[in-house]
Amino acid sequence: MRSSRHTRCSSLAFNMSREAFALQLLFLVLVHGAPADQAARVLKLSRSRMEMHYDQDSAEHASQRVDHQLYMSSQDGHKEADKVSELPGQPGRAAFDQYAGYVTVNATSGKALFYYFAEAVQDPSTKPLVLWLNGGPGCSSLGDGAMLEIGPFFVNSDNKTLSINRYAWNNVANMLFLESPAGVGFSYSNTTSDYNNTGDRSTSADSYTFLINWLKRFPEYKGRDFFITGESYGGHYIPQLANAILSNNNFANATIINLKGVAIGNAYLDDSTNTKATIDYYWTHALISKETHLAVQQNCSFNGTYMAQCRNALAAAETEKGVIDPYNIYAPLCWNASNPQQLHGSATNIDPCSRYYIESYLNRPEVQRALHANTTGLKQPWSDCSNIITPENWKDAPMSMLPSIQGLISSGVSTWLYSGDIDAVCPVTSTLYSLDILELPINSSWRPWYSDDKEVGGYVVGYKGLVFATVREAGHMVPTYQPQRALTLFSSFLQRKLPPE
Repeated sequence: MRSSRHTRCSSLAFNMSREAFALQLLFLVLVHGAPADQAARVLKLSRSRMEMHYDQDSAEHASQRVDHQLYMSSQDGHKEADKVSELPGQPGRAAFDQYAGYVTVNATSGKALFYYFAEAVQDPSTKPLVLWLNGGPGCSSLGDGAMLEIGPFFVNSDNKTLSINRYAWNNVANMLFLESPAGVGFSYSNTTSDYNNTGDRSTSADSYTFLINWLKRFPEYKGRDFFITGESYGGHYIPQLANAILSNNNFANATIINLKGVAIGNAYLDDSTNTKATIDYYWTHALISKETHLAVQQNCSFNGTYMAQCRNALAAAETEKGVIDPYNIYAPLCWNASNPQQLHGSATNIDPCSRYYIESYLNRPEVQRALHANTTGLKQPWSDCSNIITPENWKDAPMSMLPSIQGLISSGVSTWLYSGDIDAVCPVTSTLYSLDILELPINSSWRPWYSDDKEVGGYVVGYKGLVFATVREAGHMVPTYQPQRALTLFSSFLQRKLPPE
Protein backbone atom coordinates (compact mmCIF):
# COMPACT_ATOMS: atom_id res chain seq x y z
CA MET A 1 0.00 0.00 0.00
CA ARG A 2 1.09 3.56 -0.44
CA SER A 3 2.75 5.52 2.31
CA SER A 4 1.46 8.74 3.78
CA ARG A 5 0.48 11.90 1.95
CA HIS A 6 -1.29 15.01 2.91
CA THR A 7 -4.13 15.60 3.90
CA ARG A 8 -13.34 21.74 6.48
CA CYS A 9 -20.43 25.21 6.26
CA SER A 10 -23.50 26.43 5.89
CA SER A 11 -22.35 28.60 8.79
CA LEU A 12 -18.92 30.19 8.65
CA ALA A 13 -18.38 30.51 12.38
CA PHE A 14 -19.51 28.13 15.08
CA ASN A 15 -17.90 26.04 17.80
CA MET A 16 -16.25 22.85 16.67
CA SER A 17 -18.17 19.63 17.22
CA ARG A 18 -15.88 16.93 18.58
CA GLU A 19 -17.63 14.28 16.52
CA ALA A 20 -17.46 16.40 13.37
CA PHE A 21 -13.74 17.04 13.65
CA ALA A 22 -13.03 13.38 14.31
CA LEU A 23 -14.95 12.35 11.21
CA GLN A 24 -13.41 14.96 8.94
CA LEU A 25 -9.87 14.07 9.88
CA LEU A 26 -10.67 10.38 9.73
CA PHE A 27 -11.50 10.87 6.05
CA LEU A 28 -8.19 12.67 5.50
CA VAL A 29 -5.97 10.10 7.17
CA LEU A 30 -7.41 6.80 6.02
CA VAL A 31 -4.24 6.33 4.00
CA HIS A 32 -1.89 8.49 6.09
CA GLY A 33 1.06 7.10 7.90
CA ALA A 34 3.30 4.19 7.14
CA PRO A 35 1.49 1.11 5.86
CA ALA A 36 1.90 -0.75 9.14
CA ASP A 37 0.18 1.84 11.32
CA GLN A 38 -2.66 3.19 9.23
CA ALA A 39 -5.40 1.43 11.16
CA ALA A 40 -3.88 2.25 14.54
CA ARG A 41 -3.45 5.89 13.55
CA VAL A 42 -7.08 6.21 12.46
CA LEU A 43 -8.31 4.65 15.70
CA LYS A 44 -6.13 6.91 17.85
CA LEU A 45 -7.14 9.92 15.78
CA SER A 46 -10.84 9.24 16.14
CA ARG A 47 -10.61 8.72 19.89
CA SER A 48 -8.43 11.76 20.57
CA ARG A 49 -10.47 14.13 18.42
CA MET A 50 -13.65 13.15 20.23
CA GLU A 51 -12.11 14.89 23.24
CA MET A 52 -11.19 18.04 21.34
CA HIS A 53 -13.27 21.19 21.61
CA TYR A 54 -12.26 24.79 21.08
CA ASP A 55 -13.55 28.03 19.71
CA GLN A 56 -13.44 28.40 15.93
CA ASP A 57 -13.28 32.18 15.83
CA SER A 58 -10.38 32.55 18.26
CA ALA A 59 -8.38 29.89 16.41
CA GLU A 60 -8.91 31.52 13.07
CA HIS A 61 -8.14 35.08 14.06
CA ALA A 62 -5.17 34.16 16.25
CA SER A 63 -3.59 32.31 13.35
CA GLN A 64 -3.40 35.52 11.33
CA ARG A 65 -0.85 37.26 13.53
CA VAL A 66 2.46 36.40 15.15
CA ASP A 67 1.61 35.95 18.83
CA HIS A 68 5.14 35.50 20.16
CA GLN A 69 8.06 37.90 20.00
CA LEU A 70 9.42 37.67 16.47
CA TYR A 71 12.82 36.00 16.58
CA MET A 72 15.49 37.56 14.39
CA SER A 73 19.10 36.44 14.11
CA SER A 74 22.18 37.28 12.11
CA GLN A 75 22.27 35.50 8.75
CA ASP A 76 25.82 36.47 7.83
CA GLY A 77 27.56 33.69 5.95
CA HIS A 78 24.59 31.33 6.04
CA LYS A 79 23.65 31.72 2.39
CA GLU A 80 27.11 30.71 1.24
CA ALA A 81 27.14 27.77 3.65
CA ASP A 82 23.74 26.60 2.37
CA LYS A 83 24.86 26.37 -1.25
CA VAL A 84 24.38 22.85 -2.62
CA SER A 85 27.16 22.13 -5.07
CA GLU A 86 25.60 18.91 -6.35
CA LEU A 87 23.15 16.31 -5.11
CA PRO A 88 24.28 12.67 -5.09
CA GLY A 89 23.12 10.97 -8.26
CA GLN A 90 22.37 14.29 -9.94
CA PRO A 91 22.39 14.00 -13.77
CA GLY A 92 25.17 16.42 -14.59
CA ARG A 93 25.70 20.00 -13.55
CA ALA A 94 22.51 21.85 -12.70
CA ALA A 95 21.56 24.86 -14.81
CA PHE A 96 20.49 26.73 -11.67
CA ASP A 97 21.73 27.41 -8.14
CA GLN A 98 20.28 25.39 -5.29
CA TYR A 99 20.46 25.86 -1.54
CA ALA A 100 19.37 23.92 1.52
CA GLY A 101 19.70 24.27 5.27
CA TYR A 102 18.12 25.37 8.50
CA VAL A 103 16.60 28.64 9.69
CA THR A 104 16.16 28.99 13.45
CA VAL A 105 12.70 30.30 14.35
CA ASN A 106 12.99 30.06 18.16
CA ALA A 107 16.41 30.12 19.79
CA THR A 108 15.06 29.48 23.29
CA SER A 109 13.48 26.15 22.39
CA GLY A 110 16.01 25.36 19.69
CA LYS A 111 13.39 25.17 16.93
CA ALA A 112 14.72 25.17 13.37
CA LEU A 113 12.92 24.66 10.05
CA PHE A 114 14.53 23.02 7.03
CA TYR A 115 14.23 24.42 3.52
CA TYR A 116 15.26 23.56 -0.02
CA PHE A 117 15.53 26.37 -2.56
CA ALA A 118 15.88 25.97 -6.33
CA GLU A 119 16.47 29.24 -8.15
CA ALA A 120 14.94 29.78 -11.57
CA VAL A 121 16.75 28.16 -14.48
CA GLN A 122 16.90 31.45 -16.41
CA ASP A 123 17.08 35.03 -15.15
CA PRO A 124 16.37 34.33 -11.46
CA SER A 125 16.83 38.02 -10.67
CA THR A 126 13.70 38.85 -12.68
CA LYS A 127 11.54 35.90 -11.60
CA PRO A 128 9.15 35.90 -8.62
CA LEU A 129 9.77 34.04 -5.37
CA VAL A 130 7.29 31.22 -4.69
CA LEU A 131 6.87 29.29 -1.43
CA TRP A 132 5.44 25.76 -1.70
CA LEU A 133 3.70 24.14 1.29
CA ASN A 134 2.45 20.56 1.48
CA GLY A 135 -0.20 19.59 3.99
CA GLY A 136 -0.99 16.71 6.29
CA PRO A 137 -0.86 18.18 8.80
CA GLY A 138 2.64 16.85 9.25
CA CYS A 139 3.84 16.06 5.70
CA SER A 140 6.99 17.15 3.90
CA SER A 141 7.28 19.80 1.21
CA LEU A 142 10.73 18.44 0.39
CA GLY A 143 9.74 14.82 -0.19
CA ASP A 144 6.35 15.50 -1.77
CA GLY A 145 6.53 18.97 -3.29
CA ALA A 146 10.16 19.08 -4.38
CA MET A 147 10.95 15.44 -5.17
CA LEU A 148 7.59 14.03 -6.25
CA GLU A 149 5.75 16.97 -7.81
CA ILE A 150 7.35 20.22 -8.94
CA GLY A 151 11.03 20.25 -8.02
CA PRO A 152 13.90 19.99 -10.51
CA PHE A 153 14.73 16.33 -9.80
CA PHE A 154 12.94 13.02 -9.26
CA VAL A 155 14.41 9.99 -7.46
CA ASN A 156 14.81 6.90 -9.62
CA SER A 157 13.81 3.39 -8.57
CA ASP A 158 17.41 2.52 -7.64
CA ASN A 159 17.03 4.94 -4.67
CA LYS A 160 20.40 6.47 -5.58
CA THR A 161 20.16 8.47 -8.80
CA LEU A 162 18.06 11.41 -9.92
CA SER A 163 16.35 12.32 -13.18
CA ILE A 164 15.38 15.73 -14.48
CA ASN A 165 11.81 16.96 -14.15
CA ARG A 166 11.06 18.59 -17.50
CA TYR A 167 8.09 20.42 -16.00
CA ALA A 168 9.75 21.70 -12.83
CA TRP A 169 8.28 24.95 -11.60
CA ASN A 170 11.70 26.57 -11.31
CA ASN A 171 11.49 26.86 -15.09
CA VAL A 172 9.37 29.95 -14.43
CA ALA A 173 10.00 30.94 -10.79
CA ASN A 174 12.39 30.75 -7.85
CA MET A 175 10.98 27.86 -5.79
CA LEU A 176 11.29 27.65 -2.01
CA PHE A 177 10.17 24.45 -0.22
CA LEU A 178 9.64 24.52 3.56
CA GLU A 179 9.34 21.53 5.87
CA SER A 180 6.90 22.82 8.45
CA PRO A 181 6.12 22.60 11.34
CA ALA A 182 9.10 21.44 13.43
CA GLY A 183 9.00 17.67 13.63
CA VAL A 184 8.26 17.28 9.92
CA GLY A 185 11.02 15.90 7.72
CA PHE A 186 14.38 17.36 8.75
CA SER A 187 12.84 20.22 10.77
CA TYR A 188 13.17 19.86 14.53
CA SER A 189 12.97 21.37 17.99
CA ASN A 190 15.31 20.73 20.89
CA THR A 191 12.30 21.08 23.19
CA THR A 192 10.20 17.93 22.91
CA SER A 193 7.07 19.62 24.28
CA ASP A 194 6.95 21.77 21.13
CA TYR A 195 5.82 18.70 19.20
CA ASN A 196 2.79 18.25 21.46
CA ASN A 197 1.80 21.92 21.27
CA THR A 198 1.69 22.30 17.52
CA GLY A 199 -1.33 23.42 15.52
CA ASP A 200 -2.43 25.90 12.88
CA ARG A 201 -1.52 28.94 15.00
CA SER A 202 2.04 27.94 15.86
CA THR A 203 2.67 26.70 12.31
CA SER A 204 1.63 30.02 10.82
CA ALA A 205 3.73 32.00 13.31
CA ASP A 206 6.82 29.85 12.77
CA SER A 207 6.47 29.95 8.99
CA TYR A 208 6.27 33.75 9.10
CA THR A 209 9.36 33.90 11.34
CA PHE A 210 11.13 31.59 8.90
CA LEU A 211 10.33 33.86 5.96
CA ILE A 212 11.55 37.02 7.68
CA ASN A 213 14.86 35.40 8.59
CA TRP A 214 15.21 33.69 5.21
CA LEU A 215 14.79 37.02 3.44
CA LYS A 216 17.53 38.40 5.66
CA ARG A 217 19.72 35.49 4.51
CA PHE A 218 18.75 36.09 0.87
CA PRO A 219 18.33 39.91 0.81
CA GLU A 220 18.15 40.04 -2.98
CA TYR A 221 14.62 38.62 -2.67
CA LYS A 222 13.33 41.35 -0.38
CA GLY A 223 10.60 43.25 -2.20
CA ARG A 224 10.37 40.59 -4.93
CA ASP A 225 6.87 39.56 -6.04
CA PHE A 226 5.98 36.74 -3.65
CA PHE A 227 3.45 33.93 -4.08
CA ILE A 228 2.42 31.01 -1.87
CA THR A 229 1.31 27.73 -3.41
CA GLY A 230 0.57 24.25 -2.13
CA GLU A 231 -2.17 21.70 -1.70
CA SER A 232 -4.46 19.70 0.59
CA TYR A 233 -4.06 20.85 4.22
CA GLY A 234 -2.19 23.73 2.64
CA GLY A 235 -5.78 24.97 2.46
CA HIS A 236 -5.16 25.89 6.10
CA TYR A 237 -1.46 26.74 6.03
CA ILE A 238 -1.57 29.04 3.02
CA PRO A 239 -4.48 31.39 3.88
CA GLN A 240 -3.26 31.65 7.48
CA LEU A 241 0.30 32.51 6.50
CA ALA A 242 -0.91 34.92 3.81
CA ASN A 243 -3.14 36.75 6.29
CA ALA A 244 -0.29 36.83 8.82
CA ILE A 245 1.90 38.48 6.19
CA LEU A 246 -0.76 41.08 5.40
CA SER A 247 -1.28 41.80 9.09
CA ASN A 248 2.40 42.04 9.99
CA ASN A 249 3.19 44.18 6.93
CA ASN A 250 1.27 46.94 8.73
CA PHE A 251 3.67 47.10 11.68
CA ALA A 252 6.31 49.80 11.78
CA ASN A 253 9.82 48.63 10.86
CA ALA A 254 8.46 45.30 9.63
CA THR A 255 10.08 43.50 6.73
CA ILE A 256 7.54 44.01 3.97
CA ILE A 257 6.73 40.82 2.09
CA ASN A 258 5.34 41.71 -1.33
CA LEU A 259 2.56 39.12 -1.35
CA LYS A 260 0.86 39.00 -4.75
CA GLY A 261 -1.12 35.77 -4.79
CA VAL A 262 -1.94 32.34 -3.40
CA ALA A 263 -2.86 29.15 -5.24
CA ILE A 264 -4.09 26.01 -3.47
CA GLY A 265 -4.65 22.63 -5.09
CA ASN A 266 -7.40 20.25 -3.90
CA ALA A 267 -7.69 22.41 -0.82
CA TYR A 268 -9.02 21.23 2.52
CA LEU A 269 -11.05 24.34 3.36
CA ASP A 270 -14.22 23.47 5.24
CA ASP A 271 -15.11 20.52 7.49
CA SER A 272 -18.72 19.99 6.62
CA THR A 273 -18.52 20.61 2.90
CA ASN A 274 -15.55 18.28 2.52
CA THR A 275 -17.33 15.31 4.08
CA LYS A 276 -20.56 15.85 2.15
CA ALA A 277 -18.61 16.46 -1.05
CA THR A 278 -16.56 13.30 -0.61
CA ILE A 279 -19.65 11.12 -0.30
CA ASP A 280 -21.26 12.85 -3.29
CA TYR A 281 -18.06 12.29 -5.25
CA TYR A 282 -18.09 8.58 -4.36
CA TRP A 283 -21.67 8.30 -5.62
CA THR A 284 -21.18 10.22 -8.86
CA HIS A 285 -18.10 8.11 -9.68
CA ALA A 286 -19.76 4.75 -9.05
CA LEU A 287 -17.73 3.96 -5.92
CA ILE A 288 -20.70 3.41 -3.61
CA SER A 289 -24.27 2.22 -3.98
CA LYS A 290 -27.34 4.36 -4.42
CA GLU A 291 -28.68 2.95 -1.16
CA THR A 292 -25.63 3.98 0.86
CA HIS A 293 -25.55 7.43 -0.68
CA LEU A 294 -29.22 7.84 0.20
CA ALA A 295 -28.56 6.63 3.76
CA VAL A 296 -25.91 9.31 4.19
CA GLN A 297 -28.22 11.98 2.81
CA GLN A 298 -31.03 10.92 5.15
CA ASN A 299 -28.96 10.55 8.31
CA CYS A 300 -26.25 13.22 8.06
CA SER A 301 -27.10 16.89 8.44
CA PHE A 302 -23.48 18.08 7.91
CA ASN A 303 -24.03 20.86 10.41
CA GLY A 304 -21.45 19.79 12.98
CA THR A 305 -23.50 17.06 14.65
CA TYR A 306 -22.97 13.43 13.62
CA MET A 307 -25.35 10.92 15.21
CA ALA A 308 -24.81 7.16 15.28
CA GLN A 309 -26.92 6.56 12.15
CA CYS A 310 -24.81 9.06 10.23
CA ARG A 311 -21.53 7.57 11.40
CA ASN A 312 -22.76 4.12 10.41
CA ALA A 313 -23.71 5.33 6.95
CA LEU A 314 -20.33 7.01 6.46
CA ALA A 315 -18.55 3.85 7.57
CA ALA A 316 -20.62 1.82 5.10
CA ALA A 317 -19.53 4.16 2.30
CA GLU A 318 -15.88 3.64 3.17
CA THR A 319 -16.39 -0.14 3.19
CA GLU A 320 -18.16 -0.14 -0.17
CA LYS A 321 -15.43 1.99 -1.75
CA GLY A 322 -12.95 -0.79 -1.05
CA VAL A 323 -9.17 -0.79 -1.42
CA ILE A 324 -8.33 1.94 -3.93
CA ASP A 325 -6.08 4.95 -3.93
CA PRO A 326 -8.42 7.81 -2.98
CA TYR A 327 -5.85 10.37 -4.14
CA ASN A 328 -6.35 9.07 -7.68
CA ILE A 329 -9.32 6.74 -7.89
CA TYR A 330 -8.07 5.18 -11.15
CA ALA A 331 -4.42 4.66 -10.17
CA PRO A 332 -2.70 1.39 -9.27
CA LEU A 333 -1.35 0.74 -5.79
CA CYS A 334 2.22 -0.01 -4.79
CA TRP A 335 2.36 -3.60 -3.55
CA ASN A 336 6.09 -4.20 -3.82
CA ALA A 337 8.45 -1.22 -3.82
CA SER A 338 11.40 -3.46 -4.68
CA ASN A 339 9.64 -4.52 -7.88
CA PRO A 340 7.49 -1.59 -9.01
CA GLN A 341 6.56 -3.34 -12.25
CA GLN A 342 4.27 -5.59 -10.24
CA LEU A 343 1.39 -3.15 -10.23
CA HIS A 344 -2.29 -3.79 -9.69
CA GLY A 345 -4.87 -1.78 -11.56
CA SER A 346 -4.90 0.12 -14.81
CA ALA A 347 -1.83 1.17 -16.74
CA THR A 348 -0.33 4.50 -15.78
CA ASN A 349 2.86 6.47 -16.33
CA ILE A 350 3.00 7.28 -12.60
CA ASP A 351 5.05 4.94 -10.41
CA PRO A 352 2.99 4.44 -7.23
CA CYS A 353 6.14 3.34 -5.38
CA SER A 354 7.97 6.65 -5.89
CA ARG A 355 7.55 7.67 -2.29
CA TYR A 356 9.62 4.70 -1.14
CA TYR A 357 12.48 5.70 -3.44
CA ILE A 358 12.41 9.24 -2.02
CA GLU A 359 12.45 8.04 1.58
CA SER A 360 15.40 5.76 0.92
CA TYR A 361 17.28 8.51 -0.94
CA LEU A 362 16.77 11.19 1.73
CA ASN A 363 17.96 8.86 4.46
CA ARG A 364 21.30 8.24 2.73
CA PRO A 365 24.08 9.93 4.75
CA GLU A 366 25.74 11.41 1.65
CA VAL A 367 22.45 12.98 0.57
CA GLN A 368 21.90 14.52 3.99
CA ARG A 369 25.44 15.92 3.96
CA ALA A 370 24.88 17.46 0.53
CA LEU A 371 21.64 19.06 1.74
CA HIS A 372 23.17 20.24 5.03
CA ALA A 373 20.36 18.28 6.70
CA ASN A 374 20.14 16.32 9.95
CA THR A 375 23.12 18.21 11.34
CA THR A 376 22.07 17.52 14.95
CA GLY A 377 21.60 13.76 14.58
CA LEU A 378 17.83 13.42 14.77
CA LYS A 379 16.49 10.39 16.60
CA GLN A 380 14.01 9.54 13.85
CA PRO A 381 14.75 8.89 10.16
CA TRP A 382 13.38 11.24 7.52
CA SER A 383 9.82 10.26 6.55
CA ASP A 384 7.28 11.66 4.13
CA CYS A 385 4.76 12.33 6.89
CA SER A 386 5.86 12.75 10.48
CA ASN A 387 5.28 10.21 13.21
CA ILE A 388 5.87 13.06 15.69
CA ILE A 389 3.47 15.64 14.24
CA THR A 390 0.25 13.78 13.56
CA PRO A 391 -3.43 14.67 13.16
CA GLU A 392 -4.22 13.12 16.54
CA ASN A 393 -1.94 15.52 18.47
CA TRP A 394 -2.73 18.59 16.35
CA LYS A 395 -3.86 21.29 18.79
CA ASP A 396 -5.96 23.77 16.81
CA ALA A 397 -7.62 24.15 13.42
CA PRO A 398 -10.57 26.30 12.35
CA MET A 399 -13.56 24.38 11.04
CA SER A 400 -13.64 26.62 8.00
CA MET A 401 -10.98 28.58 6.16
CA LEU A 402 -13.54 30.39 4.03
CA PRO A 403 -13.43 33.56 6.16
CA SER A 404 -9.66 33.65 5.63
CA ILE A 405 -10.12 33.15 1.89
CA GLN A 406 -12.63 35.99 1.89
CA GLY A 407 -10.12 38.14 3.75
CA LEU A 408 -7.49 37.56 1.08
CA ILE A 409 -9.94 38.43 -1.66
CA SER A 410 -10.92 41.64 0.14
CA SER A 411 -7.25 42.55 0.49
CA GLY A 412 -6.72 42.27 -3.25
CA VAL A 413 -4.52 39.17 -3.11
CA SER A 414 -4.86 37.10 -6.29
CA THR A 415 -6.53 33.91 -5.06
CA TRP A 416 -6.64 30.71 -7.09
CA LEU A 417 -8.16 27.35 -6.20
CA TYR A 418 -7.58 24.38 -8.47
CA SER A 419 -8.71 20.77 -8.33
CA GLY A 420 -7.51 17.58 -9.90
CA ASP A 421 -10.76 15.91 -10.94
CA ILE A 422 -9.94 12.30 -9.94
CA ASP A 423 -9.12 13.00 -6.28
CA ALA A 424 -11.63 11.65 -3.74
CA VAL A 425 -9.95 13.02 -0.57
CA CYS A 426 -10.40 16.75 -1.15
CA PRO A 427 -12.51 16.36 -4.29
CA VAL A 428 -13.53 18.94 -6.84
CA THR A 429 -17.04 18.81 -5.39
CA SER A 430 -15.70 20.09 -2.07
CA THR A 431 -14.22 23.20 -3.67
CA LEU A 432 -17.39 23.76 -5.68
CA TYR A 433 -19.50 23.60 -2.50
CA SER A 434 -17.13 26.09 -0.83
CA LEU A 435 -17.47 28.44 -3.78
CA ASP A 436 -21.25 28.23 -3.41
CA ILE A 437 -20.87 29.45 0.18
CA LEU A 438 -18.62 32.35 -0.83
CA GLU A 439 -21.29 33.53 -3.36
CA LEU A 440 -18.80 35.48 -5.47
CA PRO A 441 -20.03 37.17 -8.65
CA ILE A 442 -18.79 35.58 -11.88
CA ASN A 443 -16.57 37.74 -14.08
CA SER A 444 -15.60 35.10 -16.65
CA SER A 445 -17.89 32.18 -17.46
CA TRP A 446 -16.94 28.52 -17.20
CA ARG A 447 -14.87 27.38 -20.20
CA PRO A 448 -12.25 24.79 -21.14
CA TRP A 449 -8.58 25.68 -20.99
CA TYR A 450 -5.73 24.13 -22.95
CA SER A 451 -2.12 23.19 -22.35
CA ASP A 452 0.64 22.60 -24.88
CA ASP A 453 -0.62 19.06 -25.51
CA LYS A 454 -3.54 20.64 -27.45
CA GLU A 455 -6.08 18.76 -25.34
CA VAL A 456 -8.47 20.22 -22.81
CA GLY A 457 -6.35 20.70 -19.71
CA GLY A 458 -9.37 21.35 -17.54
CA TYR A 459 -12.02 23.97 -16.98
CA VAL A 460 -11.84 27.45 -15.50
CA VAL A 461 -14.22 30.07 -14.16
CA GLY A 462 -13.27 33.57 -13.05
CA TYR A 463 -14.98 35.08 -10.02
CA LYS A 464 -14.57 38.54 -8.57
CA GLY A 465 -11.26 38.18 -6.75
CA LEU A 466 -10.86 34.43 -7.26
CA VAL A 467 -10.10 31.96 -10.05
CA PHE A 468 -11.17 28.33 -9.91
CA ALA A 469 -9.75 25.76 -12.32
CA THR A 470 -9.97 22.01 -12.68
CA VAL A 471 -7.15 19.87 -14.03
CA ARG A 472 -8.40 16.99 -16.12
CA GLU A 473 -7.23 13.48 -15.21
CA ALA A 474 -5.23 14.75 -12.21
CA GLY A 475 -5.37 13.36 -8.71
CA HIS A 476 -4.85 14.95 -5.30
CA MET A 477 -1.28 15.97 -6.11
CA VAL A 478 -1.99 17.62 -9.44
CA PRO A 479 1.59 18.07 -10.74
CA THR A 480 2.41 14.41 -10.12
CA TYR A 481 -0.36 13.21 -12.43
CA GLN A 482 -0.45 16.05 -14.97
CA PRO A 483 2.92 17.86 -14.85
CA GLN A 484 2.57 19.72 -18.16
CA ARG A 485 -0.92 20.95 -17.41
CA ALA A 486 0.10 21.93 -13.89
CA LEU A 487 3.00 24.03 -15.21
CA THR A 488 0.68 25.75 -17.69
CA LEU A 489 -1.75 26.56 -14.89
CA PHE A 490 1.02 27.76 -12.59
CA SER A 491 2.48 30.02 -15.29
CA SER A 492 -0.94 31.59 -15.85
CA PHE A 493 -1.31 32.15 -12.11
CA LEU A 494 2.02 33.98 -11.94
CA GLN A 495 1.00 36.14 -14.91
CA ARG A 496 -2.35 36.77 -13.22
CA LYS A 497 -4.33 35.79 -16.26
CA LEU A 498 -6.69 32.91 -16.98
CA PRO A 499 -5.12 29.78 -18.52
CA PRO A 500 -5.07 29.59 -22.34
CA GLU A 501 -8.20 29.12 -24.40
